[in-house]
Amino acid sequence: MNEPMAMVLARAFDARAPLLDAAHEMAVRLFNGFTEGNPDLVVDLYGATAIINNYADPATAGTALVQETLEVLLARLPWMQAVIVKTRRSASAAERLGKLLFGARVDRRVREHGVWYAVDPLMSRDASLYLDTRNLRAWAIRELTGKTVLNTFAYTGSLGVAALAGGATRVAQLDRNGEFLNVAKASYALNGFPVHKQDFLLGDFFSKISYLKKAGARFDCIFLDPPFFATGQGGTVDLVNNSARLINKVRPLLHDGGRLVTINNALFVSGQSYYDTLTALCASGYLQITELIDVPPDFTGYPDTKRGTPVTDPHPFNHATNIAVLEVVGRKE
Repeated sequence: MNEPMAMVLARAFDARAPLLDAAHEMAVRLFNGFTEGNPDLVVDLYGATAIINNYADPATAGTALVQETLEVLLARLPWMQAVIVKTRRSASAAERLGKLLFGARVDRRVREHGVWYAVDPLMSRDASLYLDTRNLRAWAIRELTGKTVLNTFAYTGSLGVAALAGGATRVAQLDRNGEFLNVAKASYALNGFPVHKQDFLLGDFFSKISYLKKAGARFDCIFLDPPFFATGQGGTVDLVNNSARLINKVRPLLHDGGRLVTINNALFVSGQSYYDTLTALCASGYLQITELIDVPPDFTGYPDTKRGTPVTDPHPFNHATNIAVLEVVGRKE
């Protein structure tokens, strides 16, 4: 017999309770239906603003589920100030971006590991801060003191913001969407970081990387977090069929001993297949895998909340978001 959805949600919310802070400034995934038993639903929390993601197809099939989720949220989290629904498979662009179901004021910032991040929950289909890379932001704070950093496919720049919070001496943010980079600048303002215009690189990934190579630029760390598929002026991003191309594209921009953080979120690529791709790249001896970074448990689901099996086996990673740190070795400067 299927368990009532209200009970499923209550269990998931209880599992995340230790993550919630008294000031309601944290961002967490409250329910991940893809791993917790209902792929039509994902619920995220940004401060005191909840986002209900309706993945039902057709979208109208999720209407009752959204309403039930709203009722559970307001009953269990009475301090909630706003609830948004993003109807991910809607024909309406406005519904995909999100509409308010409850409240009037959405949160515009969240705090994580002592760092402020600006958010704009209604700006895009995503909510402007990826929760699966929280541990990577902690890594950046811890590991990049005194380093120079290039954040490619920066989106709203959170990885670069984390690097600056950890004491990086320079962070270049690269994205082709100026609206996203403006959110990054808002995060800088929240943390008192200076905004250097030359470090916000607006444009196509392939063109900008070629420009940096010709200029002789070098970095101590590069973040490579592309969408799983996209086309641009200079080429195509395809994480399913050719993720190695992007790594080879940016590797010449790293100093000897520099680190390349690569993220692959192609759902239908197994963790082992991606790991084999990285291993093959390391066969030349100029790269080595130094670390795999886990996705946090509120995103993966907990032992008492997980249901079913993933579409592909993520091993040796713990989730379909595969995060690996590679190091450049033996390069002559």
